[in-house]
Amino acid sequence: MDEVRQVPDSVPVLIAGGGPVGLATAVELAHHGVRCLVVEPRESVSWLRPRAKTTSARTMELLRRWGLARTLRSRAPLKVSWSDEAVFVTILLGREIARIGGCFGLDLTGSDLAAEPGQQAPQPLVEEVLREAVGDALLTGHQVNDLRQDADGVTVRIASASGEEHEVRARYVVGCDGSRSVTRAAIGARYEGRRDERPNFNVVFRAPGLAERMPHGAAVHYWVLNPAQPGIVGRLDLEDTWWCIAQGVPARDADPFTLIRNLIGADLDVEVLATDPWTARMLLADRYASGRVFLAGDAAHQNPPYGGHGFNTGIGDAVNLGWKLAAVLKGWAPAELLATYESERRPIAADTIEAAAANMATLAPELADPALMGTEEEFEKARPAVAEAVRRTKDSEFHSLDLVLGYTYDGSPVVAPGTGERLPHRWLSPGESLYDRLGPAFSLVGDQSLPGAATLVAEARELGVPLQIVDLPGEPLTLVRPDQHVAWRGDTPSKALHTALGLAL
Repeated sequence: MDEVRQVPDSVPVLIAGGGPVGLATAVELAHHGVRCLVVEPRESVSWLRPRAKTTSARTMELLRRWGLARTLRSRAPLKVSWSDEAVFVTILLGREIARIGGCFGLDLTGSDLAAEPGQQAPQPLVEEVLREAVGDALLTGHQVNDLRQDADGVTVRIASASGEEHEVRARYVVGCDGSRSVTRAAIGARYEGRRDERPNFNVVFRAPGLAERMPHGAAVHYWVLNPAQPGIVGRLDLEDTWWCIAQGVPARDADPFTLIRNLIGADLDVEVLATDPWTARMLLADRYASGRVFLAGDAAHQNPPYGGHGFNTGIGDAVNLGWKLAAVLKGWAPAELLATYESERRPIAADTIEAAAANMATLAPELADPALMGTEEEFEKARPAVAEAVRRTKDSEFHSLDLVLGYTYDGSPVVAPGTGERLPHRWLSPGESLYDRLGPAFSLVGDQSLPGAATLVAEARELGVPLQIVDLPGEPLTLVRPDQHVAWRGDTPSKALHTALGLAL
């Protein structure tokens, strides 16, 4: 097939950017039977800059909803049972100072709190799994160069790597094109916020034999509190591939071999695979949408990596916007529903940015103490105070389920007062989650013999809204949105679906 024939003339939704958020938006649209086109410059996914490594429990629940959670886990180099601990050490091969367990929801297997525990998985693996799910909706080797919208749609100009341009007509566009977003610029949105002045330097390296010398056992992260070179080290697989973040190191001064040697505490034979200098950013777009064009993921917000929120916040964007676009395109919700994407998701991003910034306030350089590197007596004298500081300042970074699972859309005009939270999870039988019973659109959960059930079923029939019935005798009635958040709960619904679909706006 030649290049011209690969590019359609029109599509219901065009997504600029095929990173994890753009791909997740496409998967969500496909979940509702809506076609889209994802335009992505990269032909393939590179494993040399893994970036995010934590897939949160909430994102794993959404992957389960799409039928992809098991696939990701089966291919993850580090199984969820590998470790849920962060270990704080003087050097990687040195003394242990403290450890924190239950990190990132990795200990939630079988818990009623969540349908899925978190998963350590490099971002490239997440992208590969999502690319496979998206299939031929993904157009690689192309990028969005410009767009203009009118009352009926958006005309998008895309270009191939060779410079050949095409115009695609879309009813809606979602900009998932990152920090240098063409989409954000096209709608006149801009970032607001700040950046951290401290430089960081990432290295991915291969170190044969290092694992066999490790004295601290399995861990998600090893925080190195060596004043000469503080940072974080972790494993990418159970072979010989590792990653590290050297904190406070500008790119101009960075010798990756020296950094690795200082973090490990030994002069091992290592192979540097990739380097990546960066500074943390706390940025939020002043608006998420204009007309038929929307922003999601890094195009809309950026936060420091501490806490493992990263792309997970963007996956929440993808699902919230995706189901609403599908509802409008399928004809069972008005276009006004789309305005609630920004009002619901932007505050979540703002909270996440501030939480990650608070986690960043105390990093390895602030925790490092020269006495830890002294004699055994000096170490033992200094260790209790440092260990206490670790637990006091880093607990929220590793234990953030209130943010990951507990965020709410309470106050949104399309949820009943006092609702908007994620439907409380529970197991109905071994391996069967309550979430597994929910439909792709709305679901009515609870005792279907209650009078309000018939009222809601009739309302759904009147509006042409798909409604899955989940009969739980003795349970109160709960109307659940496609994103698993509660839209209404009670005994007597008063046009609850009208409200949830934005028909009352």
